Amino acid sequence: MKTIAGISAIILLIACNSKINTNQFNQKTLSEMENETNDTATLGQGCFWCAQAIFSDLKGVREVRAGFSGGKLTNPTYEEVCDGNTGHAEVVQIIYDPKQISYTELLEVFWKTHDPTTLNRQGADIGTQYRSVIFYHTAQQKDTALLYIEKLNKSGAFTKKIVTEVLPFTVFYEAEEYHQDYFRKNPENSYCQIVIGPKIEKFEKVFAGKLK
Repeated sequence: MKTIAGISAIILLIACNSKINTNQFNQKTLSEMENETNDTATLGQGCFWCAQAIFSDLKGVREVRAGFSGGKLTNPTYEEVCDGNTGHAEVVQIIYDPKQISYTELLEVFWKTHDPTTLNRQGADIGTQYRSVIFYHTAQQKDTALLYIEKLNKSGAFTKKIVTEVLPFTVFYEAEEYHQDYFRKNPENSYCQIVIGPKIEKFEKVFAGKLK
């Protein structure tokens, strides 16, 4: 379905040739640490249990929280989002140090760890809450994401057109505490073993040099 080498080649092209600076936006962490070196990324790629486990393992990532974004309902519960009528997507809010890992590198992980060509679906998880989406915090993040999608579509790295939404960030609602670090806390769960485990193993092989 996808060519990992093709995605890696595009990240190099963007990093070397683009005038976009993805390291200028500063924001407080979710734990309200005031550190001017931290940036924030908000990404949705299906089940947030898996996404949180993946991004938490990267060098330069300080904190990852699972939650919801993109809908109209205030303070939604997990059950409400699962109904598929809130407009929210399951996302992860990533606090990272751009001196150690760039936004473009985070997007590389994003593209390689889910299928951005399936609309409102990741595997057996079906619904708008599982859509592929990037919520940008700055104009630089928006431009970087759109450029990346354009290059990927032209490269043929995926056999189908990318359907990932690129939308302005508005608000992040943190999911219930039992969802946080779910994979680490529930290794015996069947979903963790059958779905998340194999994906994590593949991720760790591909990004071995970028792990904590």
